[in-house]
Amino acid sequence: MQEQNKMKVKKGWLAVQVGLEDEDGGFRRFVIPISYLDHPIFRRLLEKAHEVYGYHAPGPLRLPCSVDDFLHQRWRIEKETANYSQHHHYHYHLPSSLSFRAC
Repeated sequence: MQEQNKMKVKKGWLAVQVGLEDEDGGFRRFVIPISYLDHPIFRRLLEKAHEVYGYHAPGPLRLPCSVDDFLHQRWRIEKETANYSQHHHYHYHLPSSLSFRAC
């Protein structure tokens, strides 16, 4: 039952395995938001995965980088996403010539 719960991923998230063949810890599982797939940093990781494993690799999506490198890239993505959302708020301004009357 515990193994079954570990395998479940919430809607809007994606499980990936990160690691290099020669690392002592082997592969480590991470769950990331699907929105990462649109980020240029993550796209570079996907391109590298394609070069190493191809498109039809069996099992879960593997990212061929060290866990430390992945954690750094994830931090960069989160930082850029936070900065973007802070600086890109939508403000709607009505022209001053418009007026509203109560009905």
